[in-house]
Amino acid sequence: MYQFAIFDLDNTLLDFDQAEQVSLTTLLKRYHVPDLDHAVQVYRHYNDRVWREIEQGANRDQLLNRRFAITFHELGLAVDGVQAQRDYMTLLGQGTQTFPGVRQLLTNLKQAGVTLLIGTNGVRQTQLSRITGAHLRPYFEHIFISETVGHDKPDVRFFETIERAYPQMTPHNTVMIGDSLRSDITGGQRAHLSTIWYNPSATPHPAGAVEPTYTAVNFDQIQAFILGLPLM
Repeated sequence: MYQFAIFDLDNTLLDFDQAEQVSLTTLLKRYHVPDLDHAVQVYRHYNDRVWREIEQGANRDQLLNRRFAITFHELGLAVDGVQAQRDYMTLLGQGTQTFPGVRQLLTNLKQAGVTLLIGTNGVRQTQLSRITGAHLRPYFEHIFISETVGHDKPDVRFFETIERAYPQMTPHNTVMIGDSLRSDITGGQRAHLSTIWYNPSATPHPAGAVEPTYTAVNFDQIQAFILGLPLM
């Protein structure tokens, strides 16, 4: 049984894909973009590059403040990119969609005596707004957000910040749970922690990618791994 469980937020506890789709569609309509499907594809293509660069240590604020200016430029529109970023983050902060079974999982772990933490990349106010709006805050003893920490997963310094706050953590009593091999699992391994790759779609493990300690396709398996129970 693990004493500490560090949970990623987006697409692990909260349905980020749905929140992003709703927020992005609302923003694009607000700016009178005619072809929404194409615009979403353009944004996501560039946004994935942005987050890869951020996770590799690039300047977060500069990249996030440019992503909509570049997206709209590709669409042939001129907008205030910084304002569009603010508008989007406000909309995203209202995205509180949770996956079915999240609260039961967290309740069971908390009742079993596991210390629950959130370790998420993202903008502080947006992530806190979503956590609060989803009524998840009471489950977690501490929330670590990359904007506040000053480093993004998978940077080992993100995890060192958590370990300084909890000096009783060890590689044997702490596990990192998340959906991203690139961010969560790589980061957890760099910090010498056990890791659970949450893979509900049962996507084949990519060749050459980092190997998690465990792979879980549902919350029952996550619970079993953390509590040291046999899989049903």
